[in-house]
Amino acid sequence: MGLDRAPLGAAGYTEAMLNITDVRINKIEGDEKLRAFASIILDGCFLVGDLRVVEGEDGYFVSMPSKRKRDGTFKDIAFPMDNETREQISAKVLLAYEALTGARAISRLELGEASVIRPDLLSVEEFGYTPKSNP
Repeated sequence: MGLDRAPLGAAGYTEAMLNITDVRINKIEGDEKLRAFASIILDGCFLVGDLRVVEGEDGYFVSMPSKRKRDGTFKDIAFPMDNETREQISAKVLLAYEALTGARAISRLELGEASVIRPDLLSVEEFGYTPKSNP
C-alpha cells in the first residue's frame, strides 16, 4: 500500500506557499552560540520542532532539526526542499525571536523594508545640520 502522489507538473497540480500558522520560541541562556529553540506549526495541525536560532559570525540563522550520527556528525531530519521555503521559515522564526527578545536578529534589508522612505523623518539639512564636505 503506497501513497498516491501527483507528479510535478501534472494537470491540476498547484504549488502552495507554506502556511506557518504559529511560531513558538524557547529562549536559551548561557550558551555561546545557541540563542533559542523554535517550533513552527503548519496549517494549524502539524508541528515541526527542534529548530534552532543560532548566532553565527555573520549574524543570526535558523538551523533545521537534526540528529547526531554515530560518527559524531549531524544529519537534518526535517528540512525545506527549496531555498524560498527555507527563507520563509527563517524569516518567520527570526521575527518571532526578535519579538520575544528585542534583539535585532534579521536585517530589514533582507526583508526589503529598508527601501521604504518614511516621509515623517527629517533630512539632515531640515534638522539643522550641514553635512561636512570631504577634503
